[in-house]
Amino acid sequence: MGNKYSTKNLAKLAMLTAISCVLVLLIRIPYPPLPFLKYDPADIPIFITAFAFGPVAGLVVTVIVSVLQAFVLGDDGIYGCLMHILATGMFVIVAGNIYARHKDKKHAISAIIIGVVALTLTMCIANYFVTPIFTGMPTEAVAKMILPFIVPFNLLKGGINGFITFLVYKRISGFLHKDRL
Repeated sequence: MGNKYSTKNLAKLAMLTAISCVLVLLIRIPYPPLPFLKYDPADIPIFITAFAFGPVAGLVVTVIVSVLQAFVLGDDGIYGCLMHILATGMFVIVAGNIYARHKDKKHAISAIIIGVVALTLTMCIANYFVTPIFTGMPTEAVAKMILPFIVPFNLLKGGINGFITFLVYKRISGFLHKDRL
């Protein structure tokens, strides 16, 4: 296997980071029940990173993209940054580890499904504890939003991004692994 931290691979990670940032700028669809929740496809390049380069690379790109979205692109500041790192970070750790062990279609599907479930559970817990701190909403009010709004939103967003990742990953993985030995 080639050097995971070669200049070519770092350039590919930078490219995936840039694509993620462009996607969040181009596509943001409010979730009607709670318009402060927005679907965006920015996690697709991050999910691809975790599949192509492993969970650590996926987590690094997650943190970089989260910081850029929060503080450069004018997204939701530290609150949005933290929530994005928790949600997407959980997905890339879980799904990236599953896929790294068995790189086939069956395990890719399992990795995405388990990753989306882990992301959703993480966001239930994070919203319960973190959202009241940053928004001033009472914990009871946040708790009442978890099942009817937070769970479906995260299953939907993670599911759509996971499905698109599944559809495009094999088509571009040759490019991503081209210079590896």
